[in-house]
Amino acid sequence: MQTIFLIIKREYMVRVRKKSFIIMTILGPVLIFGFYALIGWAAVSSINQKKIAVVDESGRFVNQFKNDDETVYSYPKQSLTEAKKTFVKQGYNALVFIPKNVIEQPKTVQIFSEKSVSLALQSNIERAISKEIESIKLEQAGITQKVIQDAKVNVDAQTISLNDGGEKSNNGIATTIISGFCALLIYISVLIYGTQVMRGVMEEKTNRIVEVIISSVKPFQLMLGKIIGVALVGLTQFMLWIVLTVGLMTLGSQLIGQPKETAQSAVSARMNGMPGGQEVQSKMATAKNPVADVMAAIGTLNIPLIISCFLFYFLGGYLLYSALFGAVGAAVDNETETQQFMFPIMMPIIAAIAFAQIAVRDPDGPLAFWTSMIPFTSPVVMMVRIPFGVPVWELALSMALLVLGFIGTTWLAARIYRVGILMYGKKVSFRELSKWVFYKG
Repeated sequence: MQTIFLIIKREYMVRVRKKSFIIMTILGPVLIFGFYALIGWAAVSSINQKKIAVVDESGRFVNQFKNDDETVYSYPKQSLTEAKKTFVKQGYNALVFIPKNVIEQPKTVQIFSEKSVSLALQSNIERAISKEIESIKLEQAGITQKVIQDAKVNVDAQTISLNDGGEKSNNGIATTIISGFCALLIYISVLIYGTQVMRGVMEEKTNRIVEVIISSVKPFQLMLGKIIGVALVGLTQFMLWIVLTVGLMTLGSQLIGQPKETAQSAVSARMNGMPGGQEVQSKMATAKNPVADVMAAIGTLNIPLIISCFLFYFLGGYLLYSALFGAVGAAVDNETETQQFMFPIMMPIIAAIAFAQIAVRDPDGPLAFWTSMIPFTSPVVMMVRIPFGVPVWELALSMALLVLGFIGTTWLAARIYRVGILMYGKKVSFRELSKWVFYKG
């Protein structure tokens, strides 16, 4: 164990002392923050207000189009023929013609422009006309706008869990956000830090440093020490990125004075990458203050259980996959040769995030259950299920299988590592790897 600790210390200290580590740890959040700030600035500064002329022969749509930051509507008192000749010279970007029989034949609306109009502008015009036509037809049927507005009711039901401990309030939005965030974080971490293990092993093998190290320690000790050491480096950098990113976002929002609506839109945009993010957005859109509701609802969850399970599945998933990444790094001489071995390793990770999408909608379904038991997909899928509530026996079984999976992949990787780490100049195939596993000695 002392030898493994020395290897872990060496791997950690060598990497965190590098200038590249320090620079990227500091510049990473700054570059990300600057990138999104640049996109936001470009989006705001690139808004070009368009002027639209509306010739309404029916007389029912005058002042019915709402002006905004992007579009301004005008209603010139001209015939269609005259308007078509002059609307470009008068600075209009488009001309909308509404005929007299638009109520009976809504498809007779025409939009004229010197250049093609954008799909968004066309949709806005069509939506406004359709809404007004619906209102007119409802009024003709004796249904006024007041009746329609009074008929609209938003139902905000309170969800309560019933168990042996009694009743406990819960919130589907908060549960989905937490589960999706944890699953996505594990998915990204396994990919990033597992690849770092592979490249670290490959770099030492290519530079022949490993020939000196392997004379003093066993291949298994070297592999295990490198896996844990790189994990600690990755966790250090990851935590620093989170702290710096949160600090920059807080500072930026104070300097810019981000409005409430923009902040809520940003939260919705971030959830697009999460499992079940679109479902959360549709529910949040109907809430009066979705951000405050979600933050309050998070307190109803079993946070200690979620955090402890997250740490276990984070470490279990990383150790399982990094052992395989380390074996690949030991088996090849350059990064080009890793492609054929990376595909079988990547497929379960990609499949796990796909299964997580299904688990969000049906956390107790058979597919969610079995994928949360399989060690290669359980770190992601089980973290989706835990906030929704998982029986103790299912959680214990999943953890036990993940530990067994890690032991199995570590044994397999060690068998490949001990042979491949000192083998150079030979292009390895899957058949060759299978022979290395059963080599004696």
